[in-house]
Amino acid sequence: MNGVPQHTLNDGTTIPAIGLGTWPLDDAEAERAVRGALEVGYRLVDTAANYRNETGVGRAVAGGGVPREEVVVTTKLPGRHHGYEETLASFEESRRRLGLEYVDLYLIHWPNPRVGKYVDSWKAMIRLREDGLVRSIGVSNFTPEHITRLEKDTGVLPSVNQIELHPLFPQQELRAFHADKGIMTESWSPLGRGSDVLEDPAVTEAARAHGVTPGQVVLRWQVQLGAVPVPKSADPARQRANLDVFGFELDPDQMAAIARRTPQRLGGDPETHEEF
Repeated sequence: MNGVPQHTLNDGTTIPAIGLGTWPLDDAEAERAVRGALEVGYRLVDTAANYRNETGVGRAVAGGGVPREEVVVTTKLPGRHHGYEETLASFEESRRRLGLEYVDLYLIHWPNPRVGKYVDSWKAMIRLREDGLVRSIGVSNFTPEHITRLEKDTGVLPSVNQIELHPLFPQQELRAFHADKGIMTESWSPLGRGSDVLEDPAVTEAARAHGVTPGQVVLRWQVQLGAVPVPKSADPARQRANLDVFGFELDPDQMAAIARRTPQRLGGDPETHEEF
């Protein structure tokens, strides 16, 4: 599909190897960005109830000229709607805003462990999948302990865990856990938003060696790790560059050098961060 490789998830569905993030775009910005992204070849779009742009994303998918079945639309359950019945109701709100008959990938946005209702939400998401309203279900920002509890209490593993992942925070242990469990790793903030990742000598040297941009190097690093990055961009030229990372390959030394810095988390810690 448009030269972008596909990954098969543990439930048999497929997902493109790179996608488009939409936070913090508003509805109008998201509609323009997603329309443009679909035109240049993106087929994975990532939104969330808390991004407040599901309506714009849905409009773009409906009017973007790409068959609905070719576009993988992801949205996420907000923390304020954890709980079984709350999740079912929240999903219907998201589906109505998106204007879709079904959602391809539905994620629990954060575990909010002190609230302690993420298993109840997971049970509701299993039902949504069984009812055909969601193709694949997954989580975001979950630790191995949270995922193990889902498996223990329901027997169902997530298809995806979307996590903070970039060269400053390569998440080796969590990625190894995912690989062992057959869970696809997705990356939010894949370019290390707000950091100096793109100025790192290992990144800029690799970019020179391959005749590409530092951003393309970091996204290629993600792809070679086996992760699915979802960089946000509303700029058409940057969207095209971000998608164009399948024509070169980093060597093992370059891969290792890019992630050699002291790990640094840029976002919230799933053990303590609460998102409602």
